[in-house]
Amino acid sequence: MPETSTQQAYNDLLQSIESGGLRYAQTLLNSLKAGEIAHLIESLPPKEGQIIWDLLDHKLEGEVLVEVGDEVQHRLMGDMKPEDLAAVTDNMDTDDLADFLQSLPSKLTDQVLKSLDVQQRKRLDKVLAYPEDSAGGLMNTDTITIRSQVTLDVVLRYLRRRGKLPPQTDSLIVVDGNDNYLGTLPVTTLLTSLPDVSVYEVMDTKIEAILADTTDTAVAKIFETQDLISAPVIDENNKLLGRITIDDVVDVIRDDAEHSMMGMAGLTEETDLFAKALPSAKRRAIWLGINLLTAFMASWVVDQFEATIAQVVTVAVLMNIVASMGGIAGTQTLTLVIRGMALEQVTQQNIRYLFTKEIFVGVINGVLWALVVALIAGLWFQNIEIGFIIAAAITINLFFAAFSGVAIPLILRKLKIDPAIAGSVILTTVTDIVGLLSFLGLATLFLM
Repeated sequence: MPETSTQQAYNDLLQSIESGGLRYAQTLLNSLKAGEIAHLIESLPPKEGQIIWDLLDHKLEGEVLVEVGDEVQHRLMGDMKPEDLAAVTDNMDTDDLADFLQSLPSKLTDQVLKSLDVQQRKRLDKVLAYPEDSAGGLMNTDTITIRSQVTLDVVLRYLRRRGKLPPQTDSLIVVDGNDNYLGTLPVTTLLTSLPDVSVYEVMDTKIEAILADTTDTAVAKIFETQDLISAPVIDENNKLLGRITIDDVVDVIRDDAEHSMMGMAGLTEETDLFAKALPSAKRRAIWLGINLLTAFMASWVVDQFEATIAQVVTVAVLMNIVASMGGIAGTQTLTLVIRGMALEQVTQQNIRYLFTKEIFVGVINGVLWALVVALIAGLWFQNIEIGFIIAAAITINLFFAAFSGVAIPLILRKLKIDPAIAGSVILTTVTDIVGLLSFLGLATLFLM
């Protein structure tokens, strides 16, 4: 596969640093976009990442800091003085600044807030009034508002005087004299309509504004289903507060996807790949401890059938197959259900159907693979009885795996526990214990 221009720039940059050509490296680095620089820093060990950070133009520091994960962000800010931190916020959008401040220690937050002017502080207070994972926390206050009674010619002259539009501006927002949201005026409509037409005649009233307390996941779904580039944000009284743009929604979608994937390993989406060994080990030790506890539970079940295993050696050879099949089948169901919950596809109305369907899938796969394993085990050990026992155990375990894969995330959500983090551990425990218990129990019953 040929290298992209960005990959080529990365390679040239790293080669320049290695050869000591720092001046060329600095020029090359500062020609990249903030997101590309952030990706490069996150893709390097701390020492090399720090070199990149030191070469970075101070004007770009704020943009890069909001793009990197929390752990990398704290590492880069480690040696920065409070006045330097205040300086990097100058070019930040209000929503990015709000996120940035919430990640700082309170002492540093106070100093950064003092450096802001009155207008910046007002805008920031508007965003900080809402949770970080809500539409209000995502919004930016860089809106261009117009009145419905003016003509498009007046709007065009106003925009020419401004000279610059905020990023991701595909529509202007129409409000009344009290800042109540009325609709939007797409830029394409503005440019292609007659100049003496009023805004009221051509504005779009179909775009519904998003309430400020809407969750960020729901915001992402609205953008996806309505193919939006930007959307106005209002309070409960229909007053315009700001707007959300597609770049912020992309971040939400990415964070949600990373959260689900990393959560299944007991990690967070902010975990730094190149973090130091000791803090990384400490974080993972908790998860390993939980898994060790569940492993002991499975071992305790095995211990109860010590006599069976001692007398029928075949059982010891085959028992892990039952637990393994159940674990994989359960994980498939669990992953689908957690994804469905994240996309708000799982509701009270369809839970019964979901349970029935997944149990049928579990039973069908259970019977299919039970017959395959029974045949192999029967031929391998020349014992048809052991073949039927493992077949029955696999069918039982896949039934419970399917049931648990649906039930566990629903129960965890009810208890306000994140299913992405806790679900896989509980599921593995269930499938291990049920698989071993059914296989060893049946073996004791029919072979002893």
